Amino acid sequence: MNILLASGSPRRRELLMSAQLDFKVISVDIDETYYDQETPKDYIQRMVATKAEAAITQLQTDDQNHTATIDQSSVPFVVLTADTIGVLPDGQSILVKPIDRDHAYNMWQQMSDDTHQVWTAVQATLVDPALQVLWQQQIIERTEVTFVPLTPAMMASYWDSDEPADKAGGYAIQGQAAAWVTRINGSYTNVVGLPLAQTLALIKSASNSYESHCA
Repeated sequence: MNILLASGSPRRRELLMSAQLDFKVISVDIDETYYDQETPKDYIQRMVATKAEAAITQLQTDDQNHTATIDQSSVPFVVLTADTIGVLPDGQSILVKPIDRDHAYNMWQQMSDDTHQVWTAVQATLVDPALQVLWQQQIIERTEVTFVPLTPAMMASYWDSDEPADKAGGYAIQGQAAAWVTRINGSYTNVVGLPLAQTLALIKSASNSYESHCA
């Protein structure tokens, strides 16, 4: 079964590659602004659904222009989309990618010497050769992450590294921010950006759904 990862994240690509999966990649551009009063669960579920819709629309355009990213001629394929956010202990405040230095500092100060959660939603969308949706399913994985007390010097040094720019919560656990983490409770790959074991199980569910369509 063909797999299409609709994500520009190199970390998600690397994680899927580590599972020795054969897949193609496209990047989708959507508005990631969260709505007032939107819960973290509603937000990330909306993000992965919107990314899937954008990916299918892009495939339709590519097909019309004869620039297809993936072979759509024979069997259904799975579109994978994911979105990662941080969530503060109140269960409502969302930590997203920092828009500037002040935004990053504000998020880090709220995570300093405390435990927050990292949530990743993943959606698998089974699409037929005519780009019609046959089946789709979402999962949400949550991991607790505890930070050391952060000093202004630590935050300044990290911001100047340019690593925080495109990371939910403004940090990369697999990078320099590993020194900030005293413990995690849950999936490490979830904090990186894709809960790998759970995603592989989701792909298996999509494969089972495809087999049931063929039966």
